[in-house]
Amino acid sequence: MEKADDNFFERVYEIARQIPEGRVTSYGAIAKALGTARSARMVGWAMNAAHSKDDIPAHRVVNRIGMLTGKHHFDGTNLMQQLLESEGVAVKNNQVVDFEKHFWQPAIQ
Repeated sequence: MEKADDNFFERVYEIARQIPEGRVTSYGAIAKALGTARSARMVGWAMNAAHSKDDIPAHRVVNRIGMLTGKHHFDGTNLMQQLLESEGVAVKNNQVVDFEKHFWQPAIQ
């Protein structure tokens, strides 16, 4: 992986660490906060790579409509959902219930 990617990933992780417990944000919202609105997919790659880092709450990052699209990157079949539910975020059919209520907007960097 290139150095630029490593730096981008670290910037993504800085934002992800700020997501409050019981809240979620989207790949696109993180990309916009970084000033790279068209790089939501790259944010997804960063989240996929985050599972080796214990201090990044990757389970709190979902797609733009609240779907748990990254769940297959977690150990076990429902770990992402279980982690969210343990924080009070209801999930039904792999989607955050009341997504707007739980959505956290990261600050523009």
